[in-house]
Amino acid sequence: MRPRWRRHALPGFGLTFGVCASYLFLIVLIPLAALALKSATLGPAQFWDAVASPRALASYRVTFGCAALAGLVNLVLGPLLAFVLVRYRFPGRKLIDALVDLPFALPTAVAGITLTKLYAPNEPLGGWLASLGWKVAYTPSGITVALIFVSLPFLVRSVQPVLEQLEPDVEEAAATLGAGRLTTLWRVVLPALWPAILAGFALAFARAIGEYGSVIFIAGNMPMVSEISPLLITGKLDQHDYAGATAIAVVLLVTSFVALIAINLLQLWTVRRRSADTR
Repeated sequence: MRPRWRRHALPGFGLTFGVCASYLFLIVLIPLAALALKSATLGPAQFWDAVASPRALASYRVTFGCAALAGLVNLVLGPLLAFVLVRYRFPGRKLIDALVDLPFALPTAVAGITLTKLYAPNEPLGGWLASLGWKVAYTPSGITVALIFVSLPFLVRSVQPVLEQLEPDVEEAAATLGAGRLTTLWRVVLPALWPAILAGFALAFARAIGEYGSVIFIAGNMPMVSEISPLLITGKLDQHDYAGATAIAVVLLVTSFVALIAINLLQLWTVRRRSADTR
C-alpha cells in the first residue's frame, strides 16, 4: 500500500530546499567566503601582525568589553521589561511595547547623534553626570550606553513570547503551595525563560560586536582608548589596506560565531536538564 503524503502549502521538498539553499549561498556564504579568501592573501606572520597589533588589541578590549557589559545589563533589564509588558496592564503599555522596537526602526546614526547630544559634557544631563565623576560621552561608557540601546530589543522580544505562553496559573499554584516570590521566580519562572534569555543574550552580544553607526558619534574614537574594531576596519579600508581590514573582520566574525555556538550549546543543555528534572 502506497503511503499517503500530506499536502503542504509550499511545493515539494526539492524545490523548497533548493530555493532556500540558493538564497543562503548567495546572501551569506559567498560574502563570508570572500572575506576569508581576502584575508588569506596575507601570510601567517602578516595576518598575526594585523590582528595582534597594539591598536587592534585595544580595539578588541573596547569592543568585546563594552558588548559583554551591555549584554549583561540587558540580561537583567530585558526580561524585567518583558515581564512588566506581559503580566501587567497599565496606561501606555502599548506605547512602551512599540518603543521597544524603536532601535530596530531608527537609523543607527540618528541614535548615535541623539545619545551624544544627550550625554555630551556641555549638555544638562551629561554635565550633571560629569559633575558626579562619570563622563559618558567620548568614553567607553558612552559606547556601552549606545550598545545597551541598540541591543535591548533582542532580549525583550526573545523572552516576551515565552512569557505569554507561560500561564500565570503556574505562578499562582506555586504561591498556593507556600512558595515566596523569589522562590517562584527562581524555581518556576526562570527555568522556563532561560533558553529564551540565553538566545536573546547571544543575539544582543553578536549585534553589539558589529555595531558601528550608533557608536562612532558618542565614542570619541580615540585610538587605544575608545576606538572600536569596526571603526578600525573602516580606517584600514580608507587606507586601502583591504587585507588588514578583512583580517580584523575575520576575528570579529569568528568571535561572533563562537559566542552563538556556545550560547546555543548552553541553551540545549538547559533544555535537556529541565526535561530530565520534569520526568
